[in-house]
Amino acid sequence: MGKIFKNLLDLRTSILQVTEGLTDKQLNEIPDGFNNNIAWNLGHVIATTQTVCYLRSNQAIVLDNLFVDQFKSGTRPETIVSRDEIEQIKTLLISNIEKLQDDYEKSVFVEYNSVVTRYGVQLNTIEEAIDFLQFHEGFHLGYILAIKRLVA
Repeated sequence: MGKIFKNLLDLRTSILQVTEGLTDKQLNEIPDGFNNNIAWNLGHVIATTQTVCYLRSNQAIVLDNLFVDQFKSGTRPETIVSRDEIEQIKTLLISNIEKLQDDYEKSVFVEYNSVVTRYGVQLNTIEEAIDFLQFHEGFHLGYILAIKRLVA
């Protein structure tokens, strides 16, 4: 699992690098043909960690419920994400994975409620869920890159 956590941290670092220097306007802009913006994608990868790993393991999420509700699957940006919120999200991109790894190593995740993701991936264990995050975050990194080409 150590390699997977390293990959997740590398992915999150790449996401931070790709979004470095973008203005609040660019982060919040929804280009034609898209349902969301870069800011939403940043929050969404964090919220997905909470829902796929913590909630499906019957654990309390480690973030504010309002944050998860704002960025969970099926939502769209409804408000402008402020500079302070963007900075919080950027900090959470790394600390969220570090917390997940710490909780995993402490054996916090004892049970897991199976799910088939919207991508058709069956998740039966916490290990499968954590592994799935790599695919999911790579997918959203692609969206972030596509949106960036249109707003930057």
